Amino acid sequence: MTYFLKSTFSLLLIALVTQAFGQDEEGSTGILDGAQIHGNFDLYAQQYNEDSIIGAAAIPEKSGINAFTNLIVTKGRFSAGVRLESYLPPVQGFDVRFGNQPIGIPFRYANFKEEKLEVTVGNFYEQFGNGLILRSYEERALGIDNAFDGLRVKYRPYQGVYLKALVGNQRFYWQKSAGIVRAFDGEIQFNELIKKYESSKLRLSLGGSFVSKFQAAPTNTSMDIPENVAGGAGRLVLNYGNFGMQAEYAYKVNDPNKNNNYIYRNGQGLFFTATYSQKGFGVNLSAKTIDNMEYRSDREAGFNDVFINYLPALSRQHTYNLAATLYPYATQPNGEFGLQGDIIYKIKKGSKLGGKYGTTIQVNVSAINSLKRDYIVHSHADSARAILDQQVYIPTDSNRIGYNTNLFNVGDEVYYRDYNIEIDRKFNKKFKLKATYVFLEYNIELIQFKVSPNVKAHIAVLEGLNKFSRKHSLRWEVQHMSTEEDQGDWVFGLLEYSYSPHWIVSVLNQYNYGNKVKALQVNYPTAQVVYVNKANRISVGYGRQRAGIFCVGGVCRNVPAANGLTVAITSSF
Repeated sequence: MTYFLKSTFSLLLIALVTQAFGQDEEGSTGILDGAQIHGNFDLYAQQYNEDSIIGAAAIPEKSGINAFTNLIVTKGRFSAGVRLESYLPPVQGFDVRFGNQPIGIPFRYANFKEEKLEVTVGNFYEQFGNGLILRSYEERALGIDNAFDGLRVKYRPYQGVYLKALVGNQRFYWQKSAGIVRAFDGEIQFNELIKKYESSKLRLSLGGSFVSKFQAAPTNTSMDIPENVAGGAGRLVLNYGNFGMQAEYAYKVNDPNKNNNYIYRNGQGLFFTATYSQKGFGVNLSAKTIDNMEYRSDREAGFNDVFINYLPALSRQHTYNLAATLYPYATQPNGEFGLQGDIIYKIKKGSKLGGKYGTTIQVNVSAINSLKRDYIVHSHADSARAILDQQVYIPTDSNRIGYNTNLFNVGDEVYYRDYNIEIDRKFNKKFKLKATYVFLEYNIELIQFKVSPNVKAHIAVLEGLNKFSRKHSLRWEVQHMSTEEDQGDWVFGLLEYSYSPHWIVSVLNQYNYGNKVKALQVNYPTAQVVYVNKANRISVGYGRQRAGIFCVGGVCRNVPAANGLTVAITSSF
C-alpha cells in the first residue's frame, strides 16, 4: 500500500470510531451503534547514566522510550484495528532501525468473519503447524515483529476441514521486506469430520502447508540466484487417552542467502514430541533436527529480520535470573540436532515424603549437538578450510552444495546441555519452598561469539514464599552459579514484598564475585515498585543492568550494560 492508502485507511477507522460516539439531532447513534471498542497501551522507558564500572556509556539522548497503543473496533461480523508505535528514541538494545521513524502506524487491518469464511486485509499474524515452514508473530521483548501486510483468507468447506491462504510482504521495521510470501495450509480434524468418531478416545488430525517466496534476483552477481524459493511441510497430531504425539516434517528447496554463504543445498527439518499424563505424573519427550532451514523473505537479511519460519529451541525456558540470562540457548538455523525430556511427578498428599500438601518433582534434560557434515572438497587446503568452517559453509565444489549430511547424522560438537531438577513443596498454608539445581554446558563461542571453551556451570536456587496474612506476603530467592569459564562465579539475591491487591516492592542484586579480572567483580543492584489496579500496571525501578543476551524461545537479542531509571506501564480497556 502507498503512504496515501495507509493514511486514508487509518483516518477512515478513526472517523468510524468518532462516528460511533456521535449522535444526530434525532438522537440516533452513529453508523457503529452497538460496536465494541477495546485496546491496550504499553510503554517501556529507560533513563541512562554513564557508569564506567559496568561499561555503560554516556547516551546523548539520556533516555529511550518504546510505546504502542492498539485500538480495535468490532461490530457483528466486522472488526478493524490500528496500532500506533513510538520510539523516541528506541530503548538501548533494540534495533536502531526502529528509530528511523520515531512515530507511526505500522499495523492496521480490517476483518470480516462469518460461519465458514474469514477474510483479513492489511496486517496479520499467522502460523502453520509448529511454525517450521511459516510463523509470523510479535515478541515485543525482543523487538521482533514480522507481521504480514497483504491478504489472508480462511475457509471451512466442511466441519473438520480448515483451509488458509495468504499473500503479502513482511514487516521490516518501518518498511516492507523485499520478498513476497505466498502460502497455503490445510488441516483435517477427523473427529470433527466423521461424526461417529466425535467422542472417540482416539483423536487424529493431518495437516499440510506450502509456502513460496519471490524476490527479484540481484544484478551484481554472476551466480544464478533463484527468484522463487518454495517449501512445504506435513504434520500429524495423534492423541489416545493419556497419550499424545505430534510430528512435523518441513522441506525447503535451495535458498542461497547471505547467512549460508549462497550455497545451493536444500533444507529440511523434523520436529517430534510425545506426551503421557495422568493425575500426579507426566512425561514429555521431544526431538528436533534441522539442516539449512533459515527461511527469510529477504536473502540479504540478518539478525532476527523477516524470518518466514520459526525453529523453537529444545531447551527449558528458565525463569530464574542466572540460568535464564547468562547462558540461554539460541537456535542454530543452519543445523542442529536436539533432544529434550521432561518428567513431572507429584508425591501424594499425606505421605511421609509428600507431606500434608504433596511434593512436586520435575526433572528436565536437554541435549543439542551439531550435525556431522561431509564437506565436498577437492584438495587438502579445501579440507582444512572446511574443518574450520562449521556454521558458515565455504563451498569449494562447482555446484556449491557445500557438504553432505542427513537429519540423523549427529555431530560430536556440543552446542548445549541442560540437566536440571526442581523440588516444590508447600509445608503449610503460610510457607512454600522450591529448590532447583541446574547443570549447563554452553557453546559460548558458537552462540555469543566469545573465544572460550564451552562453559560448564552449576547453578543452585532456593526460592521461598512466606504468607503472613491474606494481604501480606514475602517471596525471596537465593541463587549461586559456579563455573571456571567466562566470567566465573555469580551470586543473586531477591526480596519481593506484596501488599495485595495493589503493591509489590522488590530489591535484588547480582554479584560477579568470581570474575578473574578483579575490576569486573561488580554488583548489579536494582530496586522496583509496582502498582496494579485492575487492568493497569505501573512499575518504576532504578539500578544497574548487566550486559548480555536476552532470549525467548531460542530467539535472542543483545542487551547492553545500563545504569538508570526504568518505567513500564501497561493498560487495557
